[in-house]
Amino acid sequence: MEEKLLNLKEKLSTELSVATKEADVLNIKSMYVGKKSEIQDILSSLKDMSVDDKRKYGSLINNTKKEMEEMVNKKLEELENKTTVTFDDTLDYDVNIGSLHPITIVAKEVTDILKRMGFTIVSGPEMESDYYNFEALNIPKDHPARDMQDTYYLDNGMLLRTQTSDNQVHAMEKYGAPLRVCAPGRTFRNEDIDACHENTFFQLEGMVIDEGISIGNLMYVMQQVLSEVLKQEVKVRLRPGFFPFTEPSYEMDINCTICGGKGCPTCKNSGWIELIPGGMVHPNVLKAGGIDPEKYNGFAFGIGLTRLAMMKYKISDIRVLNSGDIRYLEQFKIN
Repeated sequence: MEEKLLNLKEKLSTELSVATKEADVLNIKSMYVGKKSEIQDILSSLKDMSVDDKRKYGSLINNTKKEMEEMVNKKLEELENKTTVTFDDTLDYDVNIGSLHPITIVAKEVTDILKRMGFTIVSGPEMESDYYNFEALNIPKDHPARDMQDTYYLDNGMLLRTQTSDNQVHAMEKYGAPLRVCAPGRTFRNEDIDACHENTFFQLEGMVIDEGISIGNLMYVMQQVLSEVLKQEVKVRLRPGFFPFTEPSYEMDINCTICGGKGCPTCKNSGWIELIPGGMVHPNVLKAGGIDPEKYNGFAFGIGLTRLAMMKYKISDIRVLNSGDIRYLEQFKIN
């Protein structure tokens, strides 16, 4: 048996010494230490040996197989080192440095701020069911609020989500309460496209569920996000709004940074941009998420990431952001 095992190791060593490609070494490995190799057959024969032979040859066979595997691995490492590509940094390369999209930059800034406040980032499907996009958010089939979110219905009975608010119920079902989540993502609506409206845009949904939550908590979070992202003093106004999934509901507008509040096509000559709608989560939405509205309450808000990027970088036309024009996006290169 000792001689047989020694011969196997010598044959393996000989074949490895002439192998020049990784594929050849892998074939040799399969032949000598694979499932159908001779050493594996010898190992399998241990069960039929006498007790004395098992004591005598068991360790020897196992050690031989281990040594053969080490020989193969060593050869693979040698080949890998030989094929390492070196980079000549003395050559003069003309490299175009890429850049992040302005919406990506803003989304990361907002999520970083919210993570510091204890929010967890979640995501959901862009192809959504009618239930999660509308019904679970207190928008039944005959509700007029659906007209404001004319969407794209698909042949499979699903739709392209109109808002990242669909993540509210998904998150409540998965995590329960208390809860702090934010969900950035792409949304779709059948909009008439102009300087401040697109059929594809980005939002971030935020939601906090706990005991004793007030509108003051919502105001604090929104003000912190705006001041840190825009890095400038901005005028804001809070006005009553309506959303089926919050009650009471509010709209937070900011003074248009494009025109300084004087009026322009971006703000429809009003001097204000609707940016962060929000309010206290409606009890029906809490129930849909499996949470007791008698014990818990909370707030939710939606940040228009596309519009926030426009305000931050003073982009006057929303259509530019989806154009894919590299010449325009080059200005956002990171130095």
